[in-house]
Amino acid sequence: MGRLTRILAAMAIVVLGVTACGTSNTAGGKIGGTVHILGTWTGAEKDSFDAVMKPFTDQTGVKISFEATRDLDAILQTKIAAGNPPDVTAAPGIGTLIKLARAGKVVPLDDKLDTTELNANYGADWINLGKIDGKLITLYAWAALKGLVWYDPKAFSAKGYQVPKTWTELMSLQSKIVSDGGKPWCVALESQAASGWPGSDWVKEIVLSQSGPTVYDNWWQGKQKWTSTEIKQAWTTWGQILGSNGANVYGGKQYMVSTTFGDGGQGLFSSPAKCYMFNQGSFITSFFDGYTPKPTAGTDYAVFPLPDVNTANTGAHVVAGDAFLMTKDTPQGRALLKYLATADAQDIWVKRGGGKIAINKKVSLSDYPDAISKSLAQVVGDTKIARYDAGDLMPSDMQKAYWGAVLKFVQNQSQLDAILADLDKTQATAYASP
Repeated sequence: MGRLTRILAAMAIVVLGVTACGTSNTAGGKIGGTVHILGTWTGAEKDSFDAVMKPFTDQTGVKISFEATRDLDAILQTKIAAGNPPDVTAAPGIGTLIKLARAGKVVPLDDKLDTTELNANYGADWINLGKIDGKLITLYAWAALKGLVWYDPKAFSAKGYQVPKTWTELMSLQSKIVSDGGKPWCVALESQAASGWPGSDWVKEIVLSQSGPTVYDNWWQGKQKWTSTEIKQAWTTWGQILGSNGANVYGGKQYMVSTTFGDGGQGLFSSPAKCYMFNQGSFITSFFDGYTPKPTAGTDYAVFPLPDVNTANTGAHVVAGDAFLMTKDTPQGRALLKYLATADAQDIWVKRGGGKIAINKKVSLSDYPDAISKSLAQVVGDTKIARYDAGDLMPSDMQKAYWGAVLKFVQNQSQLDAILADLDKTQATAYASP
């Protein structure tokens, strides 16, 4: 991991020009055939991907074969080892991709994409983010903002609650909700093989905001021990959010570990409210859209950034996005990646909602479907300290151990020292070069 292009650790996000969305025809003419894609999307996320793919198929005649799995790293490595890789992989984390790229199992994109056009439409940071050891390996087609607290403004108003601007105010609001007999938070951690990752988001957001970017960078690179004061402090801070034995969370420990992450916001919309706040990334609105009845942005839900834990790190945000890479060089795969980089493709994702933020600078803010999504795009653009999702940068073994540690922690916070010691042991081996 040490030789990974350091822009991953030092990037400052440049997102969204304000020019009108232009048209593009970079997918090429009719080439036919099928492109095989491995990804993680199901439900509303898959529906949006299908909508993005329809114009591509219409323009090129290329059919889409999509395989979804939540255990993407393992499935991808198995397919590559068997000599049957997908043409294109859409990966939410790149820890495993780094090892695969260095082993020559991923197709570099430097001569597969029009880099002149890419440089014109993408901020340099997002291009460099896709580089491993100086080679362009992955393409990002959208960004997501993490560290967002969702709430029902009607429920807040009925109780006289105010949106907190500082960490102290957040803690005061949490205490007020408890004293009023309510539950401040909904937390949902179930995600099949990836169960635990929503809690890992809490920890990484706190690490960045509380201890700053240097600690954050050293941590994901494997240079900062999990048992260090700074990382342990982040876990204990999250423990203060959860409360003793999960007392601040609707349904307590059992609800947290058994509830699918996409359903975690349901409690906001109950009457009376089962919880008043829910921390999740910008993409969660695509799951809100699947709730019955469907909540309305701005009326039934609103959002505020998780307040700064330490004002020395004001405006710190964790961002993420699926990394598209070519694991088998085919004309169909090349055409797909060229298309995904266009404003036309990203505009479809943006207009469908779901919290996706375009990276192509030709996508206009006016194309975002509501005031909330526009504001989130602006938050990303205005971010002062931005870091890519640390868990997604860690090696696969480290990431999975991290997720598992989250599940152990929420069920028994008193075991934190042992949990962190085990993570140190994993860290000692997970970063070894392939």
